[in-house]
Order: sequence, then C-alpha cells, then structure tokens
Amino acid sequence: MTADITKISQVKSLFGPEYKIKDVPKTAIDPKVLSTHKLPPGLTFHPPDCSSFVVGEDMPAGLQGNMAAVEAEGHGNRYIAMAVQTSAPIPFSDPGRNCQKVAFEGGRVRGLIEVVDTPQIDGTRTLGVHRVIQTVVQGKPRSGELYNYTAHFGDYQVIVTANAVTVPGQPASPVDTKRACDLLVKSVALTKG
Repeated sequence: MTADITKISQVKSLFGPEYKIKDVPKTAIDPKVLSTHKLPPGLTFHPPDCSSFVVGEDMPAGLQGNMAAVEAEGHGNRYIAMAVQTSAPIPFSDPGRNCQKVAFEGGRVRGLIEVVDTPQIDGTRTLGVHRVIQTVVQGKPRSGELYNYTAHFGDYQVIVTANAVTVPGQPASPVDTKRACDLLVKSVALTKG
C-alpha cells in the first residue's frame, strides 16, 4: 500500500478562519512522538494486568520514518492531525476486553485511561483513547484531559489528538470529540488518496 503523508496538510480546509493553523511539513519522525508514555515509578494499576495499555508498547528497534501534521486551535480546543510513514508497521496496541478502562495512582499522580468510540475506517485498524491525569504541582492540583484517535494501515498511521486549551481563570471547554473523529476519517482519506 502506498499513501502520501503530505496530503494531511489539506485538512486545514476543515477549519474556519477563527482557528489558528500551524502546518508541519514532512520531516523525519521525532522519536518522542512514538515513544512510550513516561510515568513515575511505583504506580498501581486497576486492573493490575493492564499497565501496558497505559504506558504503551515500545517501538521496534531502529524504526525510522517521516511525519507531517497540522495543528488547529480554536473554540477552546486544540487538534493535531498527524500522518506517519515508518520503515516497518507500528504495533497496534489492542487493549483487550479487560482493559477498556484502566485507573492508575501513585505518589502525586492519578488518572484514568479508557477506550472510546472510534469510527471504523475500511482497510485500517482504529482505536480511540481518552486520558485524564491529575497531579499536584507546587502544592496545587492540576489536571489534564486528552483524546487520542489512531488509524493503522500497513506502514502508515494517522493520529488525531484533541484537548481543551487551558485559559487561566476560565473553565475548560468540552473537547469536541465528534470533530476529532471526523478529522480522523478525513485525514485517513486524504493520506490514502
């Protein structure tokens, strides 16, 4: 299968003039993008056998590739649509039936990760994940929420993340998950051509 990750830039047209748009042209993969999530040691997971779903899987050694992305910020939300082409398929992390909802806690951190509805796209494997993390920074509670939608097809992957933009002194806007799901479908269609 061949696809063109640079076509991801065309999703800019899905956002109106009230959005700030940043286009990230094709570039070598930043290893941080595909690395496992770094969590503090000593966390307890519920259910206990679901820690790998929270942390993620390590990527194959020597994995290389390219990525292109579009970031859009507006209406209290930030969306990032990224297309990735790698030298080998990225493992699809299926959480399994027992790990659809995983809580974790330890020290100053606690959180919840759960599978959310994701559009089924022909020729791809899709997964949607909602993450909520709470911590204490300089004695003050902080929390963050992120939705992450992925579609895997061969050596390609499309990733859409969506989160609320924090404005001091104002409540966070709800994340528009429908828009994020639509963005995943359209990003895959553009990339696959």
